[in-house]
Formats: sequence, structure tokens, C-alpha cells
Amino acid sequence: MNDVLHFLLSEPAEPRVLDSIDTWWRQHESLASRFTASADLALAGGFLSDRLGFAFASGYQAAHRCLFPSLPADRTTALCATEPGGAHPNAIETRLVDTGSGLRVSGTKTFVTLGTHAELLLVVASEGQDAQGRNRLRMVLVDAKRAGVRLNPLSELPFIPEVPHAELTLEDVAVAPEEVLPGDGYALYLKPFRTVEDCHVQLAMLGWLIQVGRRSGWPDDVREELLALAVMMRGLSQADPMADSTHVVLGGGLALTKRAVLERCEPLWASTDAITQDRWARDRVLLGVAGKVRAKRLVAARQRIQDASGQGG
Repeated sequence: MNDVLHFLLSEPAEPRVLDSIDTWWRQHESLASRFTASADLALAGGFLSDRLGFAFASGYQAAHRCLFPSLPADRTTALCATEPGGAHPNAIETRLVDTGSGLRVSGTKTFVTLGTHAELLLVVASEGQDAQGRNRLRMVLVDAKRAGVRLNPLSELPFIPEVPHAELTLEDVAVAPEEVLPGDGYALYLKPFRTVEDCHVQLAMLGWLIQVGRRSGWPDDVREELLALAVMMRGLSQADPMADSTHVVLGGGLALTKRAVLERCEPLWASTDAITQDRWARDRVLLGVAGKVRAKRLVAARQRIQDASGQGG
């Protein structure tokens, strides 16, 4: 941890201009060999980003590195889950089938983050239903340039427009047996990814804010508070993403971070340059994305802990 703390406190706080997603990726990739821990990579990637969108992209890629450590660090990845009916396990209609002559995957994903830039796709697919009628999901690794793969770019979002998104169509795409990751695709990968992503995106945002605070001359106590929140979130990123206790503490950590960003930092944006101010005014809505999902996850975790302890609160 000391290496990344020293980086956040001493690295020049004048980020290079990242004029494209390719420029961002080259910078992020260069950091991957220096920071082997995914949380530190998210913090450092956020710190060196010249805008929140690229900080988010670094956090997103670092989350993949955390949950899928065997993936090559020199190739961009995208998790492909959301379909026309959503990302709930029962909504997954993409199919992985054994044709007798090999495995094939077919289906549509409606919203793939970094989709048009991704080289490797982590595709959630169903093998069929179990005895209870539930989807049996697997995680399948697919090369984005393989025959039958089509990525259609989507319109820019109104916030962090630098991060591309795409719709993915898979038409009878060949899959090697070793490209089907072991275990339950939902329990081992899709479900924990939501928590892993929250931690790493928050870390990247905090890294970016620490850089903005340093170059804009924000008060020491505010910058140190952001640094302390980063240390807390780093610890949470190493906790079991499936544990109810992790979700309860993460709920508190996200609330503390949001309060610090929206209250403590709010009066200080006037001291930043105009471009950074304008981007923040546009991109700050990222803080509320998936808020309802997080709230539901927190309530469920609290209830399970209460039920297990036999307490009412």
C-alpha cells in the first residue's frame, strides 16, 4: 500500500491530456506493470486521468483484473451481461450449446461498457435450466474479432461521454472448452462483480479527486480525508464480495464518500480550471448510477444479518 500512497502524494498532479480511449488505454496499461494489486491500479489510473470518464474506465478494467486475474493484462476487456430483459439471471437468453462438433454461443447484449474498444468479451450465457427452472449460467471468454461477433456502437451517454458503449450480437460463435470459465457464472462472477466494480470505480474516482485537489490547491484536511477514504475503500476491495458484512460496510463507505464529494468538495470546484469544472458538472451524476440496485443490496444484506443473529435491528 505504501507505494500507491507515495504515488498519490508525490506524483506530479498535472495529468497529460488524454484525447482518446486509445491514449487512455496506453497509459492504463503502463501502470499495470507497476501496480500489481487491482485496487492500487484503480487509484493510480484515476490519479493520472485528466477527466472522470477515463478514471471510471481505469476502475472498470481494474475490477476485471481483480475478479479475473488470469486474463491478459495487455488486452482490454468488457463484461457482457445486460440483455433486453435486463441483467437478472432469469433474463439471460444468450445460449451456450454443444452442437456435437463444438461449443457455440449466440445471443444479444444491449449495453456493453467499453464495448467498441474491448478485445476480450466476458459473456454471460445460459446452458439451459436446472430442475427448479432456473437458468444455469456460465461465463464465456470470447475474442471480440472472432467470426460471428458484431459490436454496434451506441450513442454517447450524457455523462462520461468519452467511455464508449456498444450492443453486442453473437451469431453461432465458436467457443473452445477452455474459454468457458469454471463454475457457476452467476455465483462466481456476475453477482460478485457488482460489488467488485463498485469498490474499484470508487477508488479510481477518489484517485482522480486527490489529483484535482492537489493541483487546485484544495485544503490539506480535505485532501487527507479523500486519501483516508481511499485507504478504507482499498481495504473493502479485498474483502469477500459475497459476504453480507462486506455489503453493509460498503454501504457506509459509499455514503461517506458521496457526502465528502458532494458536501466537503462542493465549494472547492470554483478553484479548479474551467474545463474541469464543466466536466464535473456534467459527469457528477455518475455518483448516483445504480443507486437503487445498491440500496436494495444493502437492505437485503442487513436483513440476512439480522435473521442470522436473531435480532430485530
